[in-house]
Amino acid sequence: MTQLKRLIVIDIVGLTPSMLGTYTPHLNALIQDGLMVPMQGGFPAVTTTAQATMLTGTTAKQHGIVGNGWYLRDQAEVRFWLQANSLMQGDKIWHSLKQANSDFTCSQLFWWYNMYAGVDNAMTPRPHYPADGRKVMGLYSEPATLQAQIEQQIGAFPFFNFWGPAADIRSSRWIVDCAIAEHKMNQPDLQLVYLPHLDYNLQRLGPDDPAIDEDIAAIDHEAGRLIDFGRSQGAEILVVSEYGVSPVSHSISLNRILRQAGLLAVRNSLTWELLDSGASRAFAVADHQIAHIYIKAPNDILRVKTILEKVPGVERVLDRAAQSDYQINHARSGELIAIAEPDSWFNYYYWFDDDKAPDFARTVDIHRKPGYDPVELFIDPALRFPQWHIAKRLLQKKMGQRMLMDVIPLTPELVKGSHGRLSTNADEGPVIISSSSVLSDLLYQTKTFDITQVNQLISMHFKQALRKVI
Repeated sequence: MTQLKRLIVIDIVGLTPSMLGTYTPHLNALIQDGLMVPMQGGFPAVTTTAQATMLTGTTAKQHGIVGNGWYLRDQAEVRFWLQANSLMQGDKIWHSLKQANSDFTCSQLFWWYNMYAGVDNAMTPRPHYPADGRKVMGLYSEPATLQAQIEQQIGAFPFFNFWGPAADIRSSRWIVDCAIAEHKMNQPDLQLVYLPHLDYNLQRLGPDDPAIDEDIAAIDHEAGRLIDFGRSQGAEILVVSEYGVSPVSHSISLNRILRQAGLLAVRNSLTWELLDSGASRAFAVADHQIAHIYIKAPNDILRVKTILEKVPGVERVLDRAAQSDYQINHARSGELIAIAEPDSWFNYYYWFDDDKAPDFARTVDIHRKPGYDPVELFIDPALRFPQWHIAKRLLQKKMGQRMLMDVIPLTPELVKGSHGRLSTNADEGPVIISSSSVLSDLLYQTKTFDITQVNQLISMHFKQALRKVI
């Protein structure tokens, strides 16, 4: 069989139609050859849900990725940023494409739920956790040799530039280098590439800060390198994004409110307090501008709903019936889901005294925190000499001493951008750009394009290609 026309799908997180212009010459050139249309995002508008929706063509109600994290009721634990692809329920785009063509190959680079996904080649962040308590940064790849092959060519992945106070363009630049190297090596029919750069300063500074123009230009340059490479190889390009980021000025501590009402329980652990989710009658799993509220006893649901609806900055509280309207009535969802007003977002804090905050609160620790924490993007401004403090901690680590990289502040007011709500302005929501004349014609004919249709669009590309080569 003749080689299919390849497709590279580039997920530029946070890209919106309003950003396309002076600072996006490479994306503009792609649009000139193809087409750009605003995209209706899914709910909640967060990374893992958006990606699952694009890959399965279904909503959270079907695929079960109800947020970046949720409460595992059977384990009484909140877990964020899990990796096993089996958590994403239903068939993914590569399943149907492999069924249609046994020779079809797919590579997935840095999209979430990327372990044991059934793709041919995969790369995803996966630190090592030795028994002595250390955390050693690393990657997981499929096949296992892929990581070493890639890093021998382009150097080690800059893990600390992927998330945390040092997060910047270097991680997205490395991912582009990785995508080019992997494509040369394996020549996949479908390559899925995740570029996170815009997400950092959109949350740190807010989308209205003039400095964001530099970030737009930077990601356009890096995406442009991959676009130019792909097209030089005869591949079509599909650029997608997951959501737009809104300016925020107000952070809400739902767990403190539930604790004041006597509904949330904590456990004293050494010198700090830990959320005791299993003992709590109600608690919130905060995820940007939405929060799942898990309630142990059904007769508490109405009381909790009434409490939360009175909280300034809470726009709406969804019960199970209302969750159906948002296509998120899945077993993993909370009994209630709170949605913040446009200028507000939810933090996970549950303690009243910062001296009682858990030890992980002042660190970058995306797995222990019972909620998403964008404050991890900042170094505590109260540290007089932060670089000296970091150097001291690194020296302790080098000497084999136990240490905490406790440089993260407990000031949610620093965060200036958030997402999670459904966008009401098409120019500020997600976007899709296609270089393919066939796909552009399909996009042009539709009045609205929904994020669930990305799966269909990818499938259509290969159906058209298959017709040409059989």
